[in-house]
Amino acid sequence: MLIVKMKRIFWMAFLCICLSCVTANAEDKAKAAQPEAKSSLQQRAEAASESNNIALARSSYIRAYEDYVSKGQLKQGVQCGVKGTALYYKENYYKEAFDLLRRIDQSIISAQTDNASGLHYLVTKERMQIYMKLRKTANAQEQLGLMEKQAAASGEEQIQNDLLYTKALFYYTSGQNEKGNAVFKEMVGRLTGSKEYGKVDEVYRTLIDNGRRSGSANLVAQAYTNYIAWKDSVADLKRADEVGALNQQIEEKQAAIEDRDSSLKSRNRIIIGLGLLLAALAAVLVAGALILLRFIILTRKQKKTIRLANESNALKAQFISNIAAQLTPNLKKLGEQKPEVKALLDFSEHIQTLSRLETAVEEKVETEETALQPFCEELVGQVRDKVRSGISLVMEVPKTSLPINREYVSHILLHLLENATFYTPDEGHIKLEFKKRSAHKCQFLVSNTGSFIPEEKREDVFKPFLDVRDLTEGDGLGLAICRQMALKMNGDIIIDPEFTKGTRFILNLIM
Repeated sequence: MLIVKMKRIFWMAFLCICLSCVTANAEDKAKAAQPEAKSSLQQRAEAASESNNIALARSSYIRAYEDYVSKGQLKQGVQCGVKGTALYYKENYYKEAFDLLRRIDQSIISAQTDNASGLHYLVTKERMQIYMKLRKTANAQEQLGLMEKQAAASGEEQIQNDLLYTKALFYYTSGQNEKGNAVFKEMVGRLTGSKEYGKVDEVYRTLIDNGRRSGSANLVAQAYTNYIAWKDSVADLKRADEVGALNQQIEEKQAAIEDRDSSLKSRNRIIIGLGLLLAALAAVLVAGALILLRFIILTRKQKKTIRLANESNALKAQFISNIAAQLTPNLKKLGEQKPEVKALLDFSEHIQTLSRLETAVEEKVETEETALQPFCEELVGQVRDKVRSGISLVMEVPKTSLPINREYVSHILLHLLENATFYTPDEGHIKLEFKKRSAHKCQFLVSNTGSFIPEEKREDVFKPFLDVRDLTEGDGLGLAICRQMALKMNGDIIIDPEFTKGTRFILNLIM
């Protein structure tokens, strides 16, 4: 069993080396076929992108796109344009990204080039990526249908293979695993049938890497499962080829022995052949041991990389908080009463609060014994003036005391009550309750008879920076801050799935 595994590792390493050679040759041919080298603008954009200077990279790619188009080098221009688009929506500038894609499409139409379908395909693919990031599955599906027509019109095998890969990525990301498996099976079958094992291996690895970068656990799991299954099947095919080749060699050697009347010379050749085979097996074992050791070292490096990434995220959060703090005094000079300035000040304050909570998630929260009935009455009193006429606001809190963090609990309940006053229709009801579920678990419940939140959107309301919105209408960070506060108190905040007469938020606390 160990020998079989080592042989499998040896052949995998051999295939990777071959794939690297083929890829290098293909890249050399592609470079030779290019009429001109990369422009200085494109080189500057790539250098800025490698150094993670997003703003400079984006502007340089857009300038490179405009320069290429003006010189008639449309393909290079489109490639730079879509890279600039990706850097727009990477920072949630969706409107600018869509505007740039429309400009690129217009450039392709104006140029009246023969390969227009292939270039439109690149633009449509980028537009689909934006819709996938915005979780607009229907719009992404529509773009995918347009890509199928463009790929067929282009007649290019490379684009048609890319379409299969993109369809698989879309179906896995949107949770349509069966369709994703079917498309991916078609693509893998096409490459496996032509014995292009290296390309299949590259496609699987690319799909897994994309799933990790996009945060799609479903995509990573599906791709990895299919990858392992494919590896096993290909290993079986290769072993069958090896066995067949060895059987053929044995038959040829037996025929030679019979033809030469079992001469000593023929026997010596057989002995030499067996010795070479044993030497080859020994080499496989050594190579397998070296590869296994390399995998162990890489695993350790990956753990260190994850630790460094976590530290980097903490530093980024602190950096963003510091920037927001420095903006506050400058914004106040513009006039706090202006709606736009007030919205930016609120947003800056929320950013600082959220960053502080995320970086201090492990810190212990202090509590104090609190009489809940007067505590909740005070909160209800603060929002009663905001309740419209005809809406009832009631409280059902027993006369009991509890050790809580007054700052966090009051912030969460006030935010939920203020939201309820805004979303509750006329003649509606708002209710604040407290329930003790066990010796160590209790709940604060805020319910209203407003609109019902669908199940697929309940977790999204707690996620920060999920969409682009007008800050004067709210920045969407309130519930994200509330959840971070709840987590720091060893609790959580959820939307009650069993409450169907409106919306009910539940603050769970573990004592």
